Amino acid sequence: MKRKLLFGERILLGDGTEPFNVVIAFRLRGTFKKEEIQYALSQIQGKHPWLRALIQHDDHKMPWFEVSEKYPPIPIRMVNRKGEDDWQEESRKEWETLFKYGEQPLLRFIWIRGEEVSDMLFSFHHCLCDGGSALAFLYEFLTILDHPSAEIGVENPILGIHDVVPESILTNRTQKLKAKLIGRVAAMAIKCIPVGKKAVERQNDYLIHWKFDKEMSRELISYCKSMEVTVNTFLCAVVLQAFKKVKGAAAFNKVSCPVDIRRFANQIKEDHIFAFGLMIVVSANHKISFSENLRLMQESVERKTSKLNPYITMMVMESAHDALKSFTKLLKHGKSSNDCMFSNLGRIQIPHQYKAFTLETIFSPSVIGPLGNTTTMVTSTFNGEMDFSFVGSEGYLPYSEALAIRDEVIQTVKEQLDPISVL
Repeated sequence: MKRKLLFGERILLGDGTEPFNVVIAFRLRGTFKKEEIQYALSQIQGKHPWLRALIQHDDHKMPWFEVSEKYPPIPIRMVNRKGEDDWQEESRKEWETLFKYGEQPLLRFIWIRGEEVSDMLFSFHHCLCDGGSALAFLYEFLTILDHPSAEIGVENPILGIHDVVPESILTNRTQKLKAKLIGRVAAMAIKCIPVGKKAVERQNDYLIHWKFDKEMSRELISYCKSMEVTVNTFLCAVVLQAFKKVKGAAAFNKVSCPVDIRRFANQIKEDHIFAFGLMIVVSANHKISFSENLRLMQESVERKTSKLNPYITMMVMESAHDALKSFTKLLKHGKSSNDCMFSNLGRIQIPHQYKAFTLETIFSPSVIGPLGNTTTMVTSTFNGEMDFSFVGSEGYLPYSEALAIRDEVIQTVKEQLDPISVL
């Protein structure tokens, strides 16, 4: 079984010399044997073909996912647990570790082993899948780890654009011409945009983590309902205000927000291993009050989201493979135009209590790569607690400013939830 990488996947893959890795960490209370972990990993590999895949290049240097009958298992790296924050140190190590994708799967497992509590990490190349897919195979891993004979099914994998875009659109002459025209114009425009000769020096990468407890998380959700805005819009407004307060005139007043393609393309199932995403940009009007701004931002988000068309977007991108180098150069060398990427994975639908162990927490994924501004904030909610991972690089956002932004985010949320208490 094999398939060519899509345009977006090729962008994320790069030339193999720089990592673009996602790490999702979780904490289990219980005791485990390596054989049990190996078995659970083998079962999720058995379900998902692309977790067994290596990447090979053909004679035209086009990369392919390829699955053979004999495939290497998911590697396990074990370290002894010394403290609560070991998972952060191991996450940073994984960001920097290349995948030898011609020899090993695009997924690694790290076991930070303790006597009663273990932290575990899935580390994967971003070209393999997104956070939604990772949560799916995390759930399956935990299911098998708790109950080895559990049935998790077999994925019917996506084998190309034809498995996502309906045939009626993919073969429509007008739609094909439209996609090709947009792709050509975009490719020409990208080649004409001036970029620097050198990429920004990232310097040291960092991870800042925090949580809202159950009470604060519950109040935040209730507040958003009362304001008739989504949690995502509220947090975008908070993040934009925090960047404005800390960076002043140097703030861009823009955050990029990934939008799950599964909302629009029902051909892509929850457990599909797939990396393609959509994006909108959110800005704030700092001349009006926070609450007034929320409603305007919500209207803007809904308007921009309604205009997203995953099918045409994929067709346009697939017509632009010859512009890959120009697009990659633009992303790497172009000037940053947004403050950060903000991703809200929402409520994670994974059980907290199992027969053999307890899933104490899931830390929001962290991701870092070589394509421009690395500043990224990811949030998710598990077992009633909202969790934040804030990733950045000194060359784009100094660590001291990132800490100040975190403090502003926390303070702004508290002010909106309980304005009397901070007077």
